[in-house]
Amino acid sequence: MKRWAVAFLLLFPILAGAQNFEDRWIGFFSYVSVKDISQGDNKIYVGAENAVFTYDLSTQQIETRSTVNGLSGNFITTIHYSEAFKLLVIGYENGLIEIVKDGEENILKVVDILEKLTIPPDKKRINNFNEYDGKIYIATQYGISVFNLAALEFGDTYFIGDGGGQINIVQTTVQEPYIFAASAFNGIRRALVADDDLIDYQNWTTILGSGFSAMEKLGNELYAADNSNTILRFTADGIRTNVQSFTSNVKKFRLADDLLTITTNNSIQSYSEGFVQEASVTNLQDFDLNLQSGYAFGSRFYLGTAEDGLLIVPFGSIQPTQVLPNGPLRNSPFSIDASPGELWVSFGEVDVDYNPFPISKYGISHLKDTLWTNIQYEDLRAAVGAEPTDLVKVTINPEDPNEVFMSSFEKGLLKIVEETPTILYDQTNSPLERILLGGADAGIRIFGSQFDSQGNLWFVQSKEKEGLIKLTPGGQFQKVDISSILANEGEIALTELAISREGYVFFGTYGSGIIGYNPTTKKFNSLTDNLGGGNLPTNNTRALTFDKQNRLWIGTLKGLRVLFSPGGFFQEGPTQDSQAIIILEDGVAQELLFEQSITDIAVDGSNNKWIATATSGVFYLSPNGQETLLRFTKDNSPLPTNNVQDIAIDPFTGVVYFATTQGLVAYKGTATAPSDNLDNVHAFPNPVRPEFSGNVTIDGLTSQANVKITDITGNLVFEQTSEGGSVLWDTSAFGKYKVRSGVYLVLVTTDDNLQTKVAKIMIIR
Repeated sequence: MKRWAVAFLLLFPILAGAQNFEDRWIGFFSYVSVKDISQGDNKIYVGAENAVFTYDLSTQQIETRSTVNGLSGNFITTIHYSEAFKLLVIGYENGLIEIVKDGEENILKVVDILEKLTIPPDKKRINNFNEYDGKIYIATQYGISVFNLAALEFGDTYFIGDGGGQINIVQTTVQEPYIFAASAFNGIRRALVADDDLIDYQNWTTILGSGFSAMEKLGNELYAADNSNTILRFTADGIRTNVQSFTSNVKKFRLADDLLTITTNNSIQSYSEGFVQEASVTNLQDFDLNLQSGYAFGSRFYLGTAEDGLLIVPFGSIQPTQVLPNGPLRNSPFSIDASPGELWVSFGEVDVDYNPFPISKYGISHLKDTLWTNIQYEDLRAAVGAEPTDLVKVTINPEDPNEVFMSSFEKGLLKIVEETPTILYDQTNSPLERILLGGADAGIRIFGSQFDSQGNLWFVQSKEKEGLIKLTPGGQFQKVDISSILANEGEIALTELAISREGYVFFGTYGSGIIGYNPTTKKFNSLTDNLGGGNLPTNNTRALTFDKQNRLWIGTLKGLRVLFSPGGFFQEGPTQDSQAIIILEDGVAQELLFEQSITDIAVDGSNNKWIATATSGVFYLSPNGQETLLRFTKDNSPLPTNNVQDIAIDPFTGVVYFATTQGLVAYKGTATAPSDNLDNVHAFPNPVRPEFSGNVTIDGLTSQANVKITDITGNLVFEQTSEGGSVLWDTSAFGKYKVRSGVYLVLVTTDDNLQTKVAKIMIIR
């Protein structure tokens, strides 16, 4: 009975198709970290951190696949291309397998392992694929599963540990009549590959003890790398001969062109039968070797690096060709900011408790006109003569997009002009002072920042008495003592900062709520979690944004609040309470985003709100928050994870960028900044065809423009006043029913009635 259960554990495949999102989304993934390489049909297949790309050996063309094309966005561990079946098979850290067929958009998701409850989550990792006789033997952390490539279905699963236990199999190989399985800690085991009863662990014989990191055949010989990085030749009876030792860790064994390729952290070498070395690379021009994978094919090495993408090196050469798709430095953007046609990204990070350790030393990335410019950390350091570690906040000067500031949560404030780092403000060249925590130097912890209408940059420094700071356009610093207003003397961190229409400065804290400061009167006030003192759901405030009606939207660790009248925040009398947004859900009153950990709030050109969360993806809300216009999660969009750290909106294109912990993606939004006139009013899509089910966008509007839509006989079917540069029409008559086929007139009038514009929309049902 036990053996029967094991045999059918993964017999019936759970398959699902993946959606392609290219029409509305853009992926900006990093491909610098190459986890595995395969080849076939004159192409090289490259598995990066959580996306893949192909390199055509004939045309040198690069094609990428990411969550936008239907991949999961999870962490890739191994890939295999089957030339016989024209399939690319991708294995993941969490046990998911995805299959991409040549020439087809749809991606097949095989979730049997991922969703199997009897396999612990920490044992589902896919370690390696080995194709033999139309099947793939999947080496995993629990054992071996067999997948039929012709039928696209699972066969048996082999638990081959002692007593049928689960053991970590790193790689399998078939040297007839045997199949061999190398384990990370439980030796090498063999069985007859043609045995119909391989599910019985007793049919597997241990021929070598100890642990292994890789194994492969070469001609009539078998080779393995043990955990001490010794390469050994062994027989089916377990007789071993040591043939080579490496001082760095062995990462991969790969077989192609009758050559065994062995990749270590800092070298790659290929051997022909008899373990005769044919070529090797131990150093390269212009690149430091930091390898994760490798492949040899057609007298060339293909090096999978940790930071430089794919490097191609001919045998006998040390001059590489770099193959790297356009993208940012890393797949863990922490902060982003956008200006028309541009996006800046930083990768420093702090945890949920604003702990910066371990200190990150990452560069920065800049997107302009679809091309990325990446500035490595070493170049940042050389440019400013200091170490700008932990860059956690990006702020573009709205009056001069060529000027960008980045907050370091350890070293001060970095200024960048025209893509050139120019100065790092710290204790040596500014009034900024380093702080001590527990007697230890904790640096200069800068976080939230924003420009006011006079061009001053306001920012906050944690653990500092004069923690609110203004940097004038002329380069002068003015520090404000905030110690009298902080409710918590041991305040851990000052967080985000926002400035009202009146010039009032508000900033969040980890444990003291929200602090407001009036620069004119020098007066403070605060919002806390006390009813009558602010009504925040928690004092831990993580997001602050003013909308176009000058309302302060507040994101906390435990929910959302709105301060509706910040203009009167400093008046005498009781403190204003912030308000929860109450919505009706199935007729029951609910607090919007109750208990959600909110990481950022952004306001688009139509005054709609984009709200990022740490666990639930992104919510797109109407101006008053009463209607959820869109909801994006990992399951229904290209978001690679539901942990979204930051949002930025291009005000002119309406593109919305999402920085997640597993990559950067963008949604082609339609809410744009208002225009100065009605010269460019247009509607899209136009015509509206039967298969279209979304909203029509009327773009190119001025602020507060009146938009009316009528049928050809003058019957009004829609009317709205624009908040920004666009409005959306759901092609219904005031939400009651979808309008019929025909021509509809769009009548636009500016708020002062001085300009009018007429456009037409064709509806085809």
